[in-house]
Amino acid sequence: MIMKILFVRLYRTLSSILIALGLGLATCSAHALTADEAAKLATGDTDARIAALAEVIANADEKTFALIKALNEDAAKLAGGRVLIVQDDKAIDAVSGLAVTLPNDAEDIISNNRMRGELENAMAALRLFAKDAAIRLDAAKALLKEPDAAKIPLLEKALASEPDTAVKMYLALARTAALLADEDPGVRLQAAKDIAASHTPDTALLLNQRLSAESDVSVKAALTASLREVQSSLQLGEKLGVLFTGISLSSILLLAALGLAITYGLMGVINMAHGELIMIGAYATYVVQVFFRKYLPEAFDSYLLVALPIAFLSSAVVGAVIERLVLRRLYGRPLETLLATWGISLILIQATRSLFGAQNVGVENPAWMSGGIELMSNLTLPLNRIIIIGFAITVLLGMVFLITRTRLGLFVRGVTQNRPIAASMGVNTERIDMLAFALGSGIAGLAGAALSQIGNVGPDLGQNYIVDSFLVVVLGGVGQLAGTVYAALGLGILNKLLEGLAGAVLAKIAVLVMIVIFIQKRPQGIFAMTGRSAEA
Repeated sequence: MIMKILFVRLYRTLSSILIALGLGLATCSAHALTADEAAKLATGDTDARIAALAEVIANADEKTFALIKALNEDAAKLAGGRVLIVQDDKAIDAVSGLAVTLPNDAEDIISNNRMRGELENAMAALRLFAKDAAIRLDAAKALLKEPDAAKIPLLEKALASEPDTAVKMYLALARTAALLADEDPGVRLQAAKDIAASHTPDTALLLNQRLSAESDVSVKAALTASLREVQSSLQLGEKLGVLFTGISLSSILLLAALGLAITYGLMGVINMAHGELIMIGAYATYVVQVFFRKYLPEAFDSYLLVALPIAFLSSAVVGAVIERLVLRRLYGRPLETLLATWGISLILIQATRSLFGAQNVGVENPAWMSGGIELMSNLTLPLNRIIIIGFAITVLLGMVFLITRTRLGLFVRGVTQNRPIAASMGVNTERIDMLAFALGSGIAGLAGAALSQIGNVGPDLGQNYIVDSFLVVVLGGVGQLAGTVYAALGLGILNKLLEGLAGAVLAKIAVLVMIVIFIQKRPQGIFAMTGRSAEA
């Protein structure tokens, strides 16, 4: 029993000693700021102050960082040989950290732009030891943009203690970039090879700058090879970015055109108010957002899930009313439906302006749709775009299932192909017309809810998509969902590819010319309708 008590006491004693040693080592790792170092930082010419800054930064403590920050903000004064940090008319001795009385004859310490730039770089370097990994990562990226051989010891010190993998990678690259200015050609040669691992625009700019200053032939060749590798990676990122942007635009066009594929493709109604049905879905989303922000702020991130069915129902109800009051008397008269729905679109636009105002309204993304996924240094995929692409695919699959696998879809196809026969078999054709038009309008409302997440919502929102929606449906083949998908995908990607070559306006003109030529050669679109309706 006595031996056990002695063992416990011995264990506690050794633990205390080890903890004390650890604290002592941690304290010694940061060199305390001296009065001489503070004076050198604050007085003398710019070159001397920069040299003093390089000396103290390698083992800077909290007081050193506070002084550097004060010098950068012109919040430091000199009085009686002491450097004082002034905060709200209160003075603190930079060396001791104690509060002192600010003398009346205290002199301002002025830093020119060159010194201020060095102070900012020093502050960025000292942030390498912040507790927050995000701050350390930003500091490492900042040092990579402006490499400095004087900061190599600081970078090595940060590398030795850095636990985060991403921060460690950028620290290593910043150290390699700083070694490009080393006096030893062998060191520069190895650094020129290693820097190729950083495929960023900043690295390409740095390599270009070093090429113009490098005199050694072998180092210059290595810099050229590294620059070629970095540029190749950046070009790949740009191409993938254009492809993703094209697919994103295709998903938006698909959402906008899916509803029209029913109302025009299956029912033959030229609905010029389709864009305004999209607008109604967007404003329904806005109203739900306002409601959640005011009454359910703690559940704000869930508002979009509630807004989707409301947007669908809002546009579907308006569509059903339009069909019952106007369009039911105009089937088989395309010119009259065009004029009537165009008038309805003007009424809806003006009603929206009277209700919500003529200015655009902003719809905020939920937290789970904010941010992006960084695949490459110059390629970040926004989460809202990725989710909209997935949403468009989901809506498409749901629509295909509804048309091909449900009783309503069977009736819609039957009425579309042969209305008299469908009616003779007991199908209520008028009711099917209303439900089909409401379905197409509801899908337009879903498109509006999606569009609200990538831009502002305004009364003219639908006007930006009505022409493109008709182009997608006509190009894909009237009544063909597969053709609508192919047309939306082709138009979106082609438009973005041409934008990079000729600009937005010329790209739009070129796409329209291509569509006109294609329709002349193949009037039925990509997929021709088969069956009796095609023969009629």
